[in-house]
Amino acid sequence: MLKKLTFISLILLSFASCEENKKSQSQSQSQSQSLSQTVPNFNADSAYHYVKQQLDFGPRVPGSEAHAQCVEWFIDFFNDKADTVYIQDFRTRLYNGDVIDGKNIIASFNPQAKKRILLAAHYDSRPFADHDPDENNWNTPIDGANDGASGVGVLMEIARLLKDNPTKAGIDIILFDLEDYGAPAYENIMTNDDWALGSQYWAKNPHIYNYRAYFGILLDMVGAPNPRFPKEYYSQQFAPSLSNDVWSVARDLGYSDYFINELGHPINDDHIYVNLIAKIPMIDIIHLEDNEDSSFYPYWHTLKDNIEQIDSKTLGMVGDVVVNVIYKN
Repeated sequence: MLKKLTFISLILLSFASCEENKKSQSQSQSQSQSLSQTVPNFNADSAYHYVKQQLDFGPRVPGSEAHAQCVEWFIDFFNDKADTVYIQDFRTRLYNGDVIDGKNIIASFNPQAKKRILLAAHYDSRPFADHDPDENNWNTPIDGANDGASGVGVLMEIARLLKDNPTKAGIDIILFDLEDYGAPAYENIMTNDDWALGSQYWAKNPHIYNYRAYFGILLDMVGAPNPRFPKEYYSQQFAPSLSNDVWSVARDLGYSDYFINELGHPINDDHIYVNLIAKIPMIDIIHLEDNEDSSFYPYWHTLKDNIEQIDSKTLGMVGDVVVNVIYKN
């Protein structure tokens, strides 16, 4: 079964009324904000560089030396860019019963602002290439270039922009750990909550007591050439006005061939727990194919999910959309 594709029944009714209220608030606030902020240019080559630097450590499997070294690099990077950096250590249980340690990394910008926007991606890489065409590779860790590192690279470039170009709203960037340690496909274990362990922990234990954000955007698999970003199903259920607004920004920027105005498959990803547990409306910008075999791009969970699959143009497009959204809110 696919890692993230799930058809579980979710409780969405409470979010519908909440989302309508937020839509009204958004409309009234946009009318009152006559002066818009200058939107800085997103540097796609810089984002690509940040993706490559992650991969240079090797597969960032929790518990590995590569993972630990990458964490230290993240901490140094965000300490230089953000106003405050929180390191959230946690311990959780894997699908097989083993207990493992994880680290969520939170970089906060403009911390005094009451209105906050949450941006997130996961930085760990999968310990199993369980969809590789060669079954001899199924227990080999993957680079996770698109599945993980691409979203982080975009957020790191946004952090670089935020340092010198502050926003009206406060921005919190979260790098979630242990998103991709679910049961390997060959074990045929039907689970959902064994994925996205870092976001589950954060949603129950936010870095600041009673933390609230106006909305959130999750980036996952946002670096492959010729991407296809439909409106992920649960995103459209949890936060329809936000989803529609983001795709409208993409259209206005000329990216409607890639930000497809149609409903995509339901994906069990970090945004599910941010919505259900933390009660923050969050959408998932994620590459989704429209075929019966797999929802994800062809090298998902294979050894070919490497730097060769990353296109700076795609990183630039996604970064441009997110930057325009956060600077105009």
